[in-house]
Amino acid sequence: MERFRRLVRRDGFAFAGADEVDPLLDALGGLEDWADFAASWDRLEPDRYLIATGRRRRRRHAVFAWDEAGPRNEGTGLRRLPPQPHFQTTVHNPLQGGIERWFAPMEEVAVGSSFHTLARLGASVFEALDGRASTPWFIEAHQFRIEAAPGQAGEPTPEGMHRDGVDYVLVAMIARHNIERGTTSIHAPDRTTLGSFTLTRPRDIALVDDHRVLHGVTAVTPRDPAAAAHRDVLVLTYRRRPSA
Repeated sequence: MERFRRLVRRDGFAFAGADEVDPLLDALGGLEDWADFAASWDRLEPDRYLIATGRRRRRRHAVFAWDEAGPRNEGTGLRRLPPQPHFQTTVHNPLQGGIERWFAPMEEVAVGSSFHTLARLGASVFEALDGRASTPWFIEAHQFRIEAAPGQAGEPTPEGMHRDGVDYVLVAMIARHNIERGTTSIHAPDRTTLGSFTLTRPRDIALVDDHRVLHGVTAVTPRDPAAAAHRDVLVLTYRRRPSA
């Protein structure tokens, strides 16, 4: 955990493979429902806003308040809030900013123990960077499935290199099926490349300081043109909430 904090503090981002992440997740709450959690990506709905631009992806969305970090799955402080739209300014999302976007809500099976554990991992890293023992967060959760087909690459970040307009971001790989590429690149505000990596295995993660760096992901293409191809990720964004 401390390595992640040190890297984000120094570089504005960190990448970690599943072999390093899994022991931390086990200590933070475990992944007992991972199979059902990952299977919920098969039931995402089309992003009708992106379809309007001639692009394709599937997604679901939910919002949460985080007040404290408790042991394992007891007293996590993670509270699901009533559905609300996702909004970004045109500064942060020139493709789809400036409008309220309502997405299908995440299923209950998608917000069980595996989800809580991943959310706690992000909170544990980011609250230390915030300089407070316990930071109240507003968390937006986004399930994404990027589909690719012969002659039609999938675009994980159709808005291009960007910031999300939050404080911190955690991206977790859920599954890759029959795809090539999908490399994440991190950039300084002047667009200088600071690093790149590819999330390939379930629970490979990226942690990003959204104030300091921009990020983007290259398009994905099918490895076997005759078979279905997709890239599934969970994106959690963290914004500070005023303390009570």
